[in-house]
Amino acid sequence: MREAERELLENVGRGMAITADLSRSDLLLVRPLDPGRVEVIAQAQPHSIQSLYDVLLEGVVLTRHEAPAILDAWHRSRRVRVQRDFYSSGAPIIQEVHPIQGLDGRPIALLSTETSLIQLERHRSRHVSFRRAVQWVKAMCIRGELAASEGLSPFSEWDGVLLADPQRRITYLSGIANNLYRRLSYMEDLRGRKLASLNTGDDEMVLAALESRQPLEREALEGSRIWIRKVLPVWAPRRSRGWLQEITGRVGRPGGVGGVLIMVHDATEERRKKQELEVKTTMIQEVHHRVKNNLQTIAAMLRMQARRTKEEEALVAINEAISRILSVAVIHEFLSHDERQAINIRDVCQRIVNQSRQVTAAPGARLVFAVDGPSMYLPSQQATSCALVVNELIQNAVEHGFEKKKHGHIHVRLSDGGDQVKLEVRDDGDPLPAEFDLDKPSSLGLQIVKSLVEGDLHGTLRLETQGSEVAATVVFPKVTF
Repeated sequence: MREAERELLENVGRGMAITADLSRSDLLLVRPLDPGRVEVIAQAQPHSIQSLYDVLLEGVVLTRHEAPAILDAWHRSRRVRVQRDFYSSGAPIIQEVHPIQGLDGRPIALLSTETSLIQLERHRSRHVSFRRAVQWVKAMCIRGELAASEGLSPFSEWDGVLLADPQRRITYLSGIANNLYRRLSYMEDLRGRKLASLNTGDDEMVLAALESRQPLEREALEGSRIWIRKVLPVWAPRRSRGWLQEITGRVGRPGGVGGVLIMVHDATEERRKKQELEVKTTMIQEVHHRVKNNLQTIAAMLRMQARRTKEEEALVAINEAISRILSVAVIHEFLSHDERQAINIRDVCQRIVNQSRQVTAAPGARLVFAVDGPSMYLPSQQATSCALVVNELIQNAVEHGFEKKKHGHIHVRLSDGGDQVKLEVRDDGDPLPAEFDLDKPSSLGLQIVKSLVEGDLHGTLRLETQGSEVAATVVFPKVTF
């Protein structure tokens, strides 16, 4: 395929989205492979109605049984229009297939437009000027003249559409568009009125689009409403020249503009809800920030209390409480940046390890902490339980593994099993006592871990001696966001 032909197909693909929306049809751009097969190279599904397809076909190869009309149009090198039953639902549709010609006049690809009979009947009830404009849009897409429309936002089922003639007079107004303009206090029939007579931004945008012959999209405040407008100039095909020569500029630009489609979307409620959500999110983030600060203040007060405590058992209990409070504070710190985000549990483990170096390690102990494993993201509730589990297991390793030994390693290791998380805390301290029974944990820390793992994380806990190390292993399923 030559470069000009490749560019033409790319331009056709860029214009398919707006064509699908305005025509309320599904579009497939296919290229022939051999006499009995074609490959789908681009697909556009309408946003204005429900698509006929519930799967994406781009890259799929279709056989003669699956695409008879397409292959017929290719072999006959002309447009084919058939009525058939849609393959999945059995609903009747109209399929129109247009060959896209290359430099030598032979088809290099085909554009298939598939429309349900219901939508076709609705379309027939619309004004002839609008039906003609939609036909021009289809023809422009086939000629590759809608490439600049790729940047336009989708045209949804709740959007209104107007058609203005080259003199900028309204010739067609959809029912939805009529209701939208009534929100701006235009209660009378707008058909036949010039855009300049309206106190809106329509006329200015249409003038700019006519001068540039390019589609435009702008957001504007109309009264108290936030409107998003799309303006698309349309023109009839030139019958004297081939489509490829027109788009490559060999015979000049297409003829005069036949009309301008104006698509209007009222974004007022969307923006209001978005602003309300942003305010609520900011307030929730502020709450998390204050909770984090309050927890850190409580931890600081407990440190002051610890410095005045003479009894060893009380000192250990206070330090354990400080670690637990700071572990929860870590989660609130993450949530204070974005309450809706998933939390990287590897980063949480690293923060807890850093805190453990300062809080948990006994005086004179030389312990080396490490965190290993990939980044894994969990929802806040799971991340909070996981943070507490990691904190308790580190405390348990320091308190019981290095009661006699004063130096060693504590290693936190994470593994991503796809639908589950594996968390290990290993230490090379003292081995587990012979009488150790995880089902009857003697320490408060292990009781907390067991409760969190089984109750909150719905996982399993294993604590055993493996060679020269003691390994605590937690496995739990990921929660779907």
